[in-house]
Amino acid sequence: MALFNVRVYGLLFDRYNRLLVSDEFIRGNFYTKLPGGGLEIGEGTRDCLKREFMEETGLEVTVGEHLYTTDFFQISAFNNKDQIISIYYSVTASDPIDIKTQTQPFQFTPDQIADPDGESEVFRWIEWDSLSENDMSLPIDKVVIGLIKKNQSLKKGKHHNSL
Repeated sequence: MALFNVRVYGLLFDRYNRLLVSDEFIRGNFYTKLPGGGLEIGEGTRDCLKREFMEETGLEVTVGEHLYTTDFFQISAFNNKDQIISIYYSVTASDPIDIKTQTQPFQFTPDQIADPDGESEVFRWIEWDSLSENDMSLPIDKVVIGLIKKNQSLKKGKHHNSL
């Protein structure tokens, strides 16, 4: 039976204008994605995102502006039955953000990826100015980064035109 799988993700920037991403090892494959996860029954999307950030990073976040909700059909990357609906928000955390991060993609310890059926996660920061859609693994994350980058450049263009 096909189901809807609702996912909620957050874009968290640090004071250096870097975006937090999650490098994940899931069932033998590597993915770079935005932090967040699955909506549970009886849970609102903002509460879901707060819970996911606390579970994954240990950070207490404030959920801000709604940025995007999937507006196209997307089948799950992890099974061919579920349709994914992803909701994205901006999030903020207290400064300084105290979270262990890596400097290179997929910097796992050997024991984190020893089980091909296992899952593991590490975090890293990517400079916003150097980030591209291609840095993300999942199709909806790619769309979100592309849209935000496009909107940002449109705003900059308008700003420059008004000077």
